[in-house]
Amino acid sequence: MTGGPQKKIDISAEAVARGDRAALARAITLMESRRPDHREAARSLLQELMPRTGHAVRIGITGVPGVGKSTAIDTLGSLLTEKGHRVAVLAVDPSSTRTGGAILGDKTRMAKLAADQNAFIRPSPSSGTLGGVAAKTRETMLLCEAAGFDVILVETVGVGQSETAVADLTDFFLVLMLPGAGDELQGIKKGILELADMIAVNKADDAGSKAKAAAAEYKAALHILTPASATWTPPVVTISGLTGQGLDELWGKVLDHRKRLEATGELAMKRRAQDSKWMWALVHERLHERLHHDPALRQRIPAIERAIADGTLSPNAGASEIVRLLGI
Repeated sequence: MTGGPQKKIDISAEAVARGDRAALARAITLMESRRPDHREAARSLLQELMPRTGHAVRIGITGVPGVGKSTAIDTLGSLLTEKGHRVAVLAVDPSSTRTGGAILGDKTRMAKLAADQNAFIRPSPSSGTLGGVAAKTRETMLLCEAAGFDVILVETVGVGQSETAVADLTDFFLVLMLPGAGDELQGIKKGILELADMIAVNKADDAGSKAKAAAAEYKAALHILTPASATWTPPVVTISGLTGQGLDELWGKVLDHRKRLEATGELAMKRRAQDSKWMWALVHERLHERLHHDPALRQRIPAIERAIADGTLSPNAGASEIVRLLGI
């Protein structure tokens, strides 16, 4: 997918739909490409596959660096494949500022899943998008669903506003925390607690009493917040990503949450709202592309910026001129 402009793009929707891993990987690479011809081909491919999407359990997972996200995901994913599920992990890495590539190497941090034929791991560069969420994570998730993966785990780097962005992609938002709440509870952002569908205190295998104490503190903190859904009160559990302790209970609560929200119609409403946000995100993305690639704009914008810098043009007037050039 990185050849010259004349290279033929040949990815079969049928190959993706029957679970061909090589075809899926090529389709995701196509989706992440910035070439205009690739983008048009990617849109057509996704449109053809859309009827096969929407059936997976979508789980967003976040947590501060060092909380053990990758280990927990590796063990949870392996537990789910043993139960007969097909699991896709979309791990959004900080981008290399030089190459734009993913730099953390999730496949080396999820050794069991990397060798599992019923799992698919895709590290994605964040490409400078807000909060570290890859620009094409949603499309990648849909391609994985079309390929037959029925559980999608989206791991965020856990910084900035990536938590909000991942919550807007998924059905269930899991926040991993460390034992010994104390100072961490003081520093935790209220917004993360409001987003959480469940908090899991990790590393309970070697910090049993501390983990239970932390769980009690997080439970108390959640108690003073108004739940996002009248159907669901976010639970707090203790787990060990290393040993698998508590992961069966965690998965059971994910399924209970899904069952409850499906029964009330909240899940369908949530996904429709996410689709609307996705549409507007794509509108903003395409306007941004035009700003950078339209020849007339590229020629005129430096002069507008100079005029604003030397005070001969107001920012408001400059913005109006750019909007006029966009034809809006």
